[in-house]
This record gives sequence, structure tokens and C-alpha cells, in this order.
Amino acid sequence: MDVAIIGTGYVGLVTGACFAEKGHRVLCVDNDTGKIRSLLQGVMPIYEPGLDDVVRRNVEAKRFSFGSTVKEAVDFGKVIFICVGTPPAAGGHADLSFVEGVAREIGEALDGFRLIVEKSTVPVMTGAKVAATIARYAKKGIEFEVASNPEFLREGSAIEDTFKPDRIVIGVESPRAEKMLREIYAGYQAPFIVTDIKSAELIKHASNSFLSTKISY
Repeated sequence: MDVAIIGTGYVGLVTGACFAEKGHRVLCVDNDTGKIRSLLQGVMPIYEPGLDDVVRRNVEAKRFSFGSTVKEAVDFGKVIFICVGTPPAAGGHADLSFVEGVAREIGEALDGFRLIVEKSTVPVMTGAKVAATIARYAKKGIEFEVASNPEFLREGSAIEDTFKPDRIVIGVESPRAEKMLREIYAGYQAPFIVTDIKSAELIKHASNSFLSTKISY
């Protein structure tokens, strides 16, 4: 399947490279043109064991490529993963400005059905906000769906965590969206948990809270 990843940070780059390794055609885009230039030269913006080998192998196989605009991602991918940062704001809440900006650009670029998947760590109800933003800026009559697919990666073992996950969680609102995500994850040997979008968002936060509790003890 043709998959687009918006954001080439830790989650986006690892996810995109591993999807390509599984045989999908993947385009990763980032508005940081310096980062894209480095990736095109084979220089990784982050350190993760094994990542440079996976990226290089799939770039050479023409399954993995890079771009610098959201429109490129929309034109390329049937499924578009949002993997941009959600840093804490001054008040402690998540800053969703990057997510909202990407949603607006996706809406403006849509020319046919796409499945847009939030993979960034976001508060519950973000999926609904993303859908509302896309609908606000999309042309009348354009169809799309939003889904959630939280990541559970550990720095230092992210490649293994992607290929051998403890579970795959997807939050969807239709059989169509579920089918598309199952196709992307075909071949993964892991429990496949299907929920609604809000439950998937909450599962991510519950997982993070549980890990924090274990670390505290």
C-alpha cells in the first residue's frame, strides 16, 4: 500500500522505515528542509540502533522516499499518518498546534478519499478535532476518515518494538478504516486490538501512566 508519514522525528521516521521494510511504498515528509536534505544524504537525524541500515536498504529498493510538503503526502498516500510533535505547553497541556496545522493542510490538499491516522501522543478527543479541522478546509463532497494508531516504542529498541509489538491498537469508526489498517499490519504477529478512536487515545495514556508508575516504584 502507498503510505505517507507526516513528521520525520523519532516516531515518524522509525514507523516509515519499518513499513517500507514490510513491503509498503512509503513517503516521509517534514517541513524541516535541512532534515530532509540530511536524510537524502543518508544521515539520520536521530540515533536508533539499526535505523540507518533499514532506511538505506529501503531507499535503495525505492520503497522509501522523502518530501517536504503535506501536499506531497496527500498526493502519495492512501493512508496518511500524522507523527508530528505534541510538546507540553506553558500550562502543562499538550500543544496541538502542529497537529492542527497539519490537519488544515491535509484538508486543503484532499482530492479524494484518504484515511488519516493520528500516531502522535494526543489527548482524548483529538481525533474528533482533527476530523473537524479537515472537514472545515476540505472541498465540499470530499470523503475522508480519521483513525488512531498509538505507538508504544522504546528508545534503543524501537525497530524491534515496531516489528515485534506487544500489541497493535487501532481506533476506527468504520469497517473500511479497519480493513486498511489491517492491510498495513498484515504479517505482524501481535494481538490486534480494535476500538473506537477515543478508546485508542486513552489506551496510550493509560500505558504511559502505567510505565511511570513502574518507574516510580
